Amino acid sequence: MKIRLALIAAASLMLQACASAPAMPPPASLPMPALPSAAASEGSIYAVGGMALFEDQKARRVGDTLTIVLVESTTAQKKASTNTAKDSKTSIDGPKLFGRPVTVNGVPVLEAELGSSKAFKGNGDSSQSNQLQGSVGAIVMQVLPNGNLVVSGRKQVQINQGSETVSIEGIVRPIDIRPDNTITSDRVANAAISYSGQGAVADSNVMGWASRFFNSGWFPF
Repeated sequence: MKIRLALIAAASLMLQACASAPAMPPPASLPMPALPSAAASEGSIYAVGGMALFEDQKARRVGDTLTIVLVESTTAQKKASTNTAKDSKTSIDGPKLFGRPVTVNGVPVLEAELGSSKAFKGNGDSSQSNQLQGSVGAIVMQVLPNGNLVVSGRKQVQINQGSETVSIEGIVRPIDIRPDNTITSDRVANAAISYSGQGAVADSNVMGWASRFFNSGWFPF
């Protein structure tokens, strides 16, 4: 009987201790980052839900990117040669008076002779060679009704005191894009390729304004 009473008293004390203990706060939850919506990523190769199981990852929509490999190499030569010559001679006999020429101190004075000679010789030789290699990333700016892609890309490299800029624009056929999402520049229609530099190195290759004048068509000599 005493043991039962002791157990009951101990149980009542434990219940009172649990009732008086402070309640434990619920576990804190970390904020979850917002997932990008499909509308915000529409047009991108890596759009959410845009990975097709039966399509390659070549550029085909506005906003897609592709790599243009520059393989430009041009050579032009021109040569011209011209020779002209012209000779002319005209003689006028003096009149005769009573069957004899008019003379002064035995020298005929009414005779005349005209002559001219012209000659021109010109030679010209011109040659030019250009080569451009590398790669530029481009973005699809527009999809034409026939499916061709209007692309535009630009790369700028800053080196020491100068910078080099390469830009390209043109039209690409999707069939010419290789499986690794690259295309060579000779496959770009209406291509407009620009390569320019700025800085100390580029300025050293520029002719002064006075030298440009004396080597231009405005110089009269």
